[in-house]
This record gives sequence, structure tokens and C-alpha cells, in this order.
Amino acid sequence: MSTSASSTTSTKAGTNGKVIALAIAGALGGFLFGFDSSVVNGAVEPIREQFGLTETLTGLAVASALIGCAVGAYLAGRLADSKGRIPSMLVGAVLFFVSAIGCGFAFGVWDLILWRLVGGLGIGIASVIAPAYIAEISPKNLRGRLGSLQQLAITLGIFVALLSDTLFAGAANGAEKELWWGIEAWRWMFLAGVVPAVIYGLVSMRLPESPRFLILKNRDNDVRDIFARYWPGEDAERAIRDMRSVIKTDELGSRKGALRGNRFGLKPIVWVGIILSILQQFVGINVIFYYSTTLWKSVGFAESDSLAISVATSITNIAVTFVAIALVDRVGRRPILLFGSVGMTVALATMAVAFSQAALVNNEPRLEGAWGPIALVAANIFVVSFGASWGPVVWVLLGEIFPTTIRARALGIAAAAQWIANFLITVSFPPLASVSLVLTYGMYALFAGLSFLFVFKVVPETNGMSLEEAETLFVRARKPAK
Repeated sequence: MSTSASSTTSTKAGTNGKVIALAIAGALGGFLFGFDSSVVNGAVEPIREQFGLTETLTGLAVASALIGCAVGAYLAGRLADSKGRIPSMLVGAVLFFVSAIGCGFAFGVWDLILWRLVGGLGIGIASVIAPAYIAEISPKNLRGRLGSLQQLAITLGIFVALLSDTLFAGAANGAEKELWWGIEAWRWMFLAGVVPAVIYGLVSMRLPESPRFLILKNRDNDVRDIFARYWPGEDAERAIRDMRSVIKTDELGSRKGALRGNRFGLKPIVWVGIILSILQQFVGINVIFYYSTTLWKSVGFAESDSLAISVATSITNIAVTFVAIALVDRVGRRPILLFGSVGMTVALATMAVAFSQAALVNNEPRLEGAWGPIALVAANIFVVSFGASWGPVVWVLLGEIFPTTIRARALGIAAAAQWIANFLITVSFPPLASVSLVLTYGMYALFAGLSFLFVFKVVPETNGMSLEEAETLFVRARKPAK
């Protein structure tokens, strides 16, 4: 009997190991997401100087990728539902590869913007496919932790981009200086994106298709083959029946794959995903990663140290993501999100109060006395609170709350909303900050407070449920009592 138990444990461990490997491979799309969002940081000043850009054009060059991301995320759902999750990953890899080459050899601002848009399309696709794929290949007892790999991959991508920017600039003694073969360091920052794009494409070619997509296409034999290879201890026939049952149940209520509903034109569950995505961005997390120089200068750091501080902040972000991965399947989604909302609200409100005490020195805010360290600590508490909660857990929920027949498209809508919200925060911070940093951080604190109320009132717990059970829980939660 002990031999049998040992064999069962060994089989389960081997199965989990294979699934974890698949999830890590799928999460590489998140790495491209993070890399692309931060690689431009080290290139902003040399691009502005070389192309003679105004502040408006500089902002457009930086934020243009986010527009591409929103469009890519929106289109990803249709592509994934018609062609599959794996072909969609390959399209994203190719687009990012082309963008890296184009940006590296851009001859003017307008073609740079064009190539940034192309890269954004690829990143938008990857940002949708990764959480959908991970959720669809993960067992319920691991789905939260594996879904969190998306955010971990994003934070790693941010770190690698900032680190590579620092190394290229340091090797050339300046981002605007020539490095190898007469090519400036800032161009090498973009060209470095070729490496993760190629790796992502090669890895995607070796991944199995999502079983749930195969069920949608009536390819049951392919599903059995995948179960035999990756989940040999699981009951494939029962899993197929469960997935097909949920698909048929969803089709009874509406046309297959329809997103339309009675709540402002969309199904309520789609709005849940959209609002989660918007709140994740409207707390202002990307202000810390995109515009941290302003904050660190205001608390007394030299401008030359700002990039190193950003790298350190990205390391903190990675570390706390591991905390979320460890807890999400033990503690649950709701408690982590609620805890993170409280931490973010307190930290952002503290930053608003700190900047209310700032003095103007050469028309720039300067925090004197204890207020500088207070703002610095508050900013890091904000990063920790976000990185351990809303960063990874929102991606977990987006991967598991939508019905199978609309998952890819609904996730595409939610991710597009996230990119648009990211764009709005990115382009609005400079003018808002020039008016009042107190107002700016106070507004982010307000959205952090609203995020608590939204989770408390609307989002039920999905921990420990199968993917099919999780997606129906949100529907049942909204049915009026009879």
C-alpha cells in the first residue's frame, strides 16, 4: 500500500512539474510585456536630443506603444478563438521581433512611433494569451500560483529592461554615445528586444494547444493526447465532459461567444474584468516606474542615481510578487486584494500629505526635513502593496472568471481597457504633476480606496474551485434571490 501511495505521489509531482513548465513557458509573454514597457526609459533623453523633439512628441513616442497594446489586446481574443492560443503567441513574437529591429534602426520620430505601435500590437496579444493559456492548462490547486507567474514575468521583464539600459549606457559612457559598429547605445537598448522575442517564438512552437480551445473546436482526440502526455493521472473523459457541459450551458443563454449583455451593452462579468483592469492602472503604479526621476529628485537624490533607484524598485517588485505566488492559493484572492487596497490607499495618501509640505526650489518641489524620507518610504510601501496583491492577482482573476466560450475575447477587452488606462495615466501625470502633486497622489489614493470597495462588494472568492466552477460563481453572485 505504501508503494502504491508513493507511486501516486510521484506521478502527481511529475504531472505538476510538467504543468508548471508549461505555465512558465506561457508566461514569457508577460516578460515581453514588462520589457517593452520599460526599455524606452533609458532611451528617452537621447531620442529627444537626436530627433529634436518637443515635450508632446517625446510623450507620444513613449506612449505610442500603449495604443498598439490596446489594439493588440482587443484583436487577440478574436485571433485566439479562431486560430488558437499557440498561433496567437507566435504572431505576438513576430510583431515584437520586427518592432525591436525597427526601433533600433529608426531614422526619425515618426517611424519610431510606427515601430513602437507594431511592438505594442505584439505585446497586447501576448498580454491576453498568457493569462488565458495559463488558466486553461492549470489544475485548480495550482491555478492561482501559476496565474501569478504572468505578473512575475512582467516584473522580471521590467528589471531586465532597466538593467540592460544601464549596462548599455554605462558601456558607451552615455546612452547617446556610439557603442558597437557605430550604433548608439540607445539603439542597442531596443535591439536587445530581439533576444526575448526569438526565445518566446521558439518556446511557443513547442507548447501544446489549450485543451479548452480544442474542445471548442471539437478536437477531443487531441485533448486526450495532451492529457496522456501532461496529465497522465487525470480522468481525461471526465474533464472533457465537464468542459463541454459548461460550454453548452453558456450557449443556452446567448449566442456562442457573445460578449453583449444588458449592462451598458456587455455581460456583467465582462464589466467586472474591465473595472478590475482599470483600477489596477488608475492607482498610478506606472507613475513610479515611468516617472520616478521626478519623485527621487524631489526627495534629494541626484539625477544620475535615478536609474539605479528604479532598478532597485523593480527588484522589490519582483520579490513581493513571490509573496503573492506563495499566498494566493492558500489565503485566497479576495483577502490579498483587500489587503493590497488598504496598503496602497494609506501609502498614496501619505505621499499626498508629504507633497503638501513641499517647498518650491527653482520651480521644482523639494521635500525638506523628515518629509523626504517619509515620501520615499511611502512610495516603496505602495510598490510592495501593489506588487503583492493587485499586480499578480488581477491577472489570476482575469484568467479564470470568464466562460470558456468568451474567455479569450473577454480577456482581450479587459486587457485593452488596462492598456488604455495605462496610457491615460502615463500621458496625464506630467500636466497633473505640474499643477499639483498633492492632487495627483490624492487622486490615486481615491482610486485605491475605490478598489477596496469594488472587491468587497462585487468580487467573490474563487480559490479552490475548478475553472468551470469559478466562471459560474460570478453569474450566481448576481442572480437576485427568488
